[in-house]
Amino acid sequence: MKLYVQFMIILVFSFLGEAISSIFHLPVPGSIIGLALLFLALEFKIIRLRHITLVGDFLLANMTILFLPAAVGIMEKFSDIKPYLLPISLIILAAIFINIAVIGFVVQIIKKNFEGDYIDKGARHG
Repeated sequence: MKLYVQFMIILVFSFLGEAISSIFHLPVPGSIIGLALLFLALEFKIIRLRHITLVGDFLLANMTILFLPAAVGIMEKFSDIKPYLLPISLIILAAIFINIAVIGFVVQIIKKNFEGDYIDKGARHG
């Protein structure tokens, strides 16, 4: 019974997001609004993480299965995407390199400003 309640809590936030997106004709997908609402509810302690943790962990562990319908939908529209395949691939590659660079810079900044350089006391230098 606990799993059903946890799943229903997640579905309620998903439904609220879809409803808000549809009612106000927002350009943001309802699933994103639902995630934001769920995040706010967790942050403001309206619901606790333990109320959704089991089902949330299950959904995260099986995320690849949840993306399968989207991948099939893309393959159905492949003829529409085919002329733009090269630009899409270039954009994806550029985004990967930009992400790696940004992550590298952020890690360097955090390491420099918050961690410092540590000297291994057990190592011999010389």
